[in-house]
Amino acid sequence: MKHLLTRCLISLTAMGLLTLPARAVPIGAEELYLGSVAMDVPAAMVQRLTPLTAYLSKKTGIKISFRASPNLGSAVNELGKDFTQIAYLTPVAFVEAHDKYRARALVSPLTHGKDTFNLVVAVRQDSPIQTMADLKGKSFALGDEKALLQRAVVVGGGVKLEEFSKYSFLKHYDNIAKAVLNKDFDAGILKDTSFEKYAPQGLRKIHTSPPLSSYLFAVSERLPAETVKKLRAAFLELKADTPEGKAILTELDPAYDGFVVAEDKDYDTIRKLIAPFQAPAVK
Repeated sequence: MKHLLTRCLISLTAMGLLTLPARAVPIGAEELYLGSVAMDVPAAMVQRLTPLTAYLSKKTGIKISFRASPNLGSAVNELGKDFTQIAYLTPVAFVEAHDKYRARALVSPLTHGKDTFNLVVAVRQDSPIQTMADLKGKSFALGDEKALLQRAVVVGGGVKLEEFSKYSFLKHYDNIAKAVLNKDFDAGILKDTSFEKYAPQGLRKIHTSPPLSSYLFAVSERLPAETVKKLRAAFLELKADTPEGKAILTELDPAYDGFVVAEDKDYDTIRKLIAPFQAPAVK
């Protein structure tokens, strides 16, 4: 019974369903942790990232484990405070991690061969809504409250948040898609690959953002240069043209087919887009 309880606690902790006191891992330790913004429920994120961490461990010779984060802010702080040393981040999360903790861009995924992605505003296939202007007075679903890029895209499309009858933050793209399909909300914002996943179930897009700098993997500024070099090489070697690579990338995101080197300057456009939505710095 004692061993069974122990195994249950370990499983729940890995999935982020039970939170135990976290501790920072000394840089140079034999085990590194890879974190991620919460793009899905914890159990799904474990499933998506575990094949990648196993691959990176094999390629680098360093044990790398996945550590789930409950939201965008936690993922940023955990990377900055060495609870994780590698993190899968949204563009906004990276900008915050870089500006706050000097996190370094490592690689970004290629989506259908492109190093950019789009955000999509979606409605149900049978909805009378045809344009962004039609959304005024309607209900709208967003993701993480700190995902400022989503706000920038909606406002850039011509609708201020206060013009919706209501809007809510549902954390994950899956939650947004399901809420729109279930008629809980008139519309919602999705990552392009999430829209592709749910479009066959009855979603239609009415607005697409310009190309945006991709999600990316970033590393702690304190990670040794040799370790960073090994990690980058392992990522760049991972391609969808081999059975192993295809399986790992499909689990992470079915639209990913490889990686390219990412640099901080790639996210300057993101900084400009979200600047109007950032809270003034406290002096």
